[in-house]
Amino acid sequence: MHWSTQLLTVASIWSVATVSPGPNFLLTAQVAAAQSRPRGLAVVGGIAVATAIWGICGLLGIQALFVAAPWAFVTLKLAGALYLVFTGARLIVCAGNAPKAAPIAAGLSPRRAFGIGLVTSLTNPRSALSVASIFAVALPAQPSLPIGVAAAALMVAISVGWYICVVYMFAAGIVANTYRRLRGWIDRIAGGLLILFGVRLALDRG
Repeated sequence: MHWSTQLLTVASIWSVATVSPGPNFLLTAQVAAAQSRPRGLAVVGGIAVATAIWGICGLLGIQALFVAAPWAFVTLKLAGALYLVFTGARLIVCAGNAPKAAPIAAGLSPRRAFGIGLVTSLTNPRSALSVASIFAVALPAQPSLPIGVAAAALMVAISVGWYICVVYMFAAGIVANTYRRLRGWIDRIAGGLLILFGVRLALDRG
């Protein structure tokens, strides 16, 4: 398989994984609408770093790790589930106690916004599975360093491009103003969805 075909396959698989609604999308949109575009972009920065880390893990053989040590994937899955349930519960509680405050984004520093993006993406086992699929299906068993680096860079570029679009869409005046009027209900729904993601993740036997 030619390198251009390999990278096209990488782009296809990762694009589907990236644009599928999930915790990364939900939290990026919430921070962008609740506080500001710069804070939303800081979340994107965290997602970008996490994506690069996942790409390096794929190059180093994350699929082989999960096969040799299934407990590693189970640990990642449970950690991700707990993080999502905790974050969702916090959104719901803060929305009830302070309906005029943005629970996750209130007083959010760029560093903390970056951390939200980083931790959410690193504890997302769907990212790990997508990376494992990419390096198992799209690339040779032992890809050359340039191809592996190119694949990781492509994954980062796709993630950054998509989530920047999400930030600009949800930080737009009409969307942000609507969020501020309905933030209590929106945050409760978002929190409930995060808890649902977490519970489904914990119960998933795949």
